[in-house]
Amino acid sequence: MGGNSPCASCKLLRRRCAKDCIFAPYFPSDDPHKFAIVHKVFGASNVSKMLQELPVHQRADAVSSLVYEANARVRDPVYGCVGAISFLQNQVSQLQMQLAVAQAEILCVQMQQEPVMPTPQMDPDDKSSYLFHDSLPQYLNFSSSSNVIHDSFKRESIFGHDMVS
Repeated sequence: MGGNSPCASCKLLRRRCAKDCIFAPYFPSDDPHKFAIVHKVFGASNVSKMLQELPVHQRADAVSSLVYEANARVRDPVYGCVGAISFLQNQVSQLQMQLAVAQAEILCVQMQQEPVMPTPQMDPDDKSSYLFHDSLPQYLNFSSSSNVIHDSFKRESIFGHDMVS
């Protein structure tokens, strides 16, 4: 910002904020934590080099990504944001499986409620020619969807609560 109010990076690094400070547009003085966490993970020099190499119109997005990755890296030093992505992909897979089981259960209930109507080729007296309403449960026996997915491993998510992964 150059002038009276130095940006968050210049405040943290205890230096004079120049008019052309590369950090000033992206790390305002009213949000010092934003730069502090990026500096802790990546270092001010590296962030400065990254920003200088980018076109001006891409810098805000880059800073946003750096802040997100730095926060994720502080919460999960090994996996960072990849851990969050992996967790969310796992959760999507589990929910898709639960949805498939629920849809199968709905289909089973619907089939049990609708009697099977014989087609013209079927002989209504020949019990082997088609399934009868009473015999459906033995062919369509689904367990409860809550028992389908179970994983006993727990870990802390980057979102700050326990999760099943």
